[in-house]
Amino acid sequence: MPIRTASLSGRIKRNGAKLHLATSSRIHSLGADHEPSAAEQALGEERRQLKEERAKREAQAQQPKADKLVRTHHAQAKDKPKSRPEPKEPKASKGQKPSRAEKHATKAAALEAARRATKKSAKT
Repeated sequence: MPIRTASLSGRIKRNGAKLHLATSSRIHSLGADHEPSAAEQALGEERRQLKEERAKREAQAQQPKADKLVRTHHAQAKDKPKSRPEPKEPKASKGQKPSRAEKHATKAAALEAARRATKKSAKT
């Protein structure tokens, strides 16, 4: 079964940490002149395989892609757009409503007229 290549860098990192731990514990307990254990050799072999797989994948990525899509259809000239119809006249309503500005103007005029009107006193 092929190694899943999407996670190679993480696997190499974890494998290197395990290999370093195994090597340092062997050197600390037995000394540098002893042979590596079977587990340590297995970790080294796995690390070598992972690095080979990574190099193989990088080499494959450098190769040009042969299966690019080739355009076989040439676009046809489009027909001229149709002229737009003339906009319709708005329907005549029963009465033209005053606009917002006109409403405010009449309200302001009414307030101003009420203010200017003479006020009757309460005594008279």
